[in-house]
Amino acid sequence: MLDIHMFSSATKVKGQGVGSAYLELIRLLEEHHADSMKVSINKFGKADISHYHTIDPLFYLSTMRPGHGTRIGYVHFLPETLEGSLKIPQPFRSIFYHYVIAFYKKMDAIVVVNPSFIPKLSAYGISEDKITYIPNFVSSSEFYEMETSEKMLLRKKLKISEEDFVVVGVGQLQERKGVFDFIELAKRHPEIKFIWVGGFSFGKMTDGYEELKKVVENPPDNLCFPGIVDRNQMNKYYNMADLFLLPSFNELFPMSVLEACSTNTPVMLRDLSLYHSIIAGKYEPCKDLSEMDEKLTVLVSSPKRIAELKGFARDVSKEYSEERLASIWQKYYECQARKSSK
Repeated sequence: MLDIHMFSSATKVKGQGVGSAYLELIRLLEEHHADSMKVSINKFGKADISHYHTIDPLFYLSTMRPGHGTRIGYVHFLPETLEGSLKIPQPFRSIFYHYVIAFYKKMDAIVVVNPSFIPKLSAYGISEDKITYIPNFVSSSEFYEMETSEKMLLRKKLKISEEDFVVVGVGQLQERKGVFDFIELAKRHPEIKFIWVGGFSFGKMTDGYEELKKVVENPPDNLCFPGIVDRNQMNKYYNMADLFLLPSFNELFPMSVLEACSTNTPVMLRDLSLYHSIIAGKYEPCKDLSEMDEKLTVLVSSPKRIAELKGFARDVSKEYSEERLASIWQKYYECQARKSSK
């Protein structure tokens, strides 16, 4: 039986995709591989695999101890992807960015959730031979399409009519997520209901905090900010939506996109190049705010295109199913454990 030690502090801050990805992996291993893998959380000591999900200094120090087996780093961000997320003054920003890369270099192996990160890590001096692409996934038992009657009941609770076209966005309230564009779209389309699920996970450190806070406290009539919602309630919000919209300027492989697809909700995204290698052709692409504006106008009165996008969402959900990923993770861990035993 493989002895796997997981290291993470991602669940200490609510509303993070990193935390969702971590919890999904723990659940997957417990449900699919309990007979062949023993998983411990934040336990220092001898192991076959030490898998680091966050870059805590204490975790960094633990990598220097003997007996940790293969050290695997889960790369959820790079220094450049933090721009527009957190306000970190100099010289602390440069120090932190240097630490991020130093942590990754300390690993024996690296897992990325998007293949576009492989050349970027290589540019930082990390050998591509150490890097493996394993995509995110979500549980179909937690994120699924509800019956129409259930969807309408959810809308009624939020005082949204059956006829309303509803656009839902999910993520931390920060500039990088494109929330200002989401707000602008709500202003331009008073005939559409907009809901942004998420909050200020890092408080005043959040980039754009003061300006965003003003809108959250006094939003347009057609825009709702329910704040940070427990993960077990998120399925309801995706099911209320006619369209999921994520206007982020920088991402890896957002859990929210997979969650939306798992509920068969049509997806519109800012057309970032990193999406091209993982879900190309399976979403409504928009290069900027103007194109989002134009396409929203079309989609509201285009049930045929909405139905097509729902079909694309189903395709994505099948491709990134937990059954497929359970097999991939099993083979990966077994391979890495063999390396550490040599």
